[in-house]
Amino acid sequence: MSIIFQTWPWYVSGFLIGAVMLFLIYFGKNFGMSTNLQSLCSMTGLGKRFEYFDFDWKANRWNFLVVLGAMAGGFVAVHFMSDPSNVSINPKTIMQLAQMGIEAPNGKLMPSTIFGDQIWHSPKSILILLIGGILIGFGTRYAGGCTSGHAISGLSNLQLPSLKAVIGFFIGGLIMAHFLLPLIF
Repeated sequence: MSIIFQTWPWYVSGFLIGAVMLFLIYFGKNFGMSTNLQSLCSMTGLGKRFEYFDFDWKANRWNFLVVLGAMAGGFVAVHFMSDPSNVSINPKTIMQLAQMGIEAPNGKLMPSTIFGDQIWHSPKSILILLIGGILIGFGTRYAGGCTSGHAISGLSNLQLPSLKAVIGFFIGGLIMAHFLLPLIF
């Protein structure tokens, strides 16, 4: 059991992800989490009002199990199998975060300044979460899928739009981390 509780090497995790992708390709399925949001909207009957949601959502029922599995797996991993003490952060990153008023996680996966319960007491934090959520939702649909869909599924299918999207995700992440995050905090 100790191997399950340790961080896995990239070549093991990468191989397993690749094996799942080959399995999905073999059965003619595409992986992506944001597709489930479209399916949920279609289930509610929005296809009668908006053409975008007018499709056979029942063909994507299998993908709901992926979401439930990811949620259940995340819960089990965080509450029963995690050891955040082995998370090491570059000291320069800790220093830069401290300059913005964000403390080091100190044995936790995420800093409390950004992800703790106290964020619900600050209008600024609530506004950041709201605007960030809207931008992520809009960006996901505008890019034709989320990071997992493009980076894992799209690239494994050699789709050029996915390569462009992944390059855009990385550039956006760099801009956020180096320019926008210091302005926000």
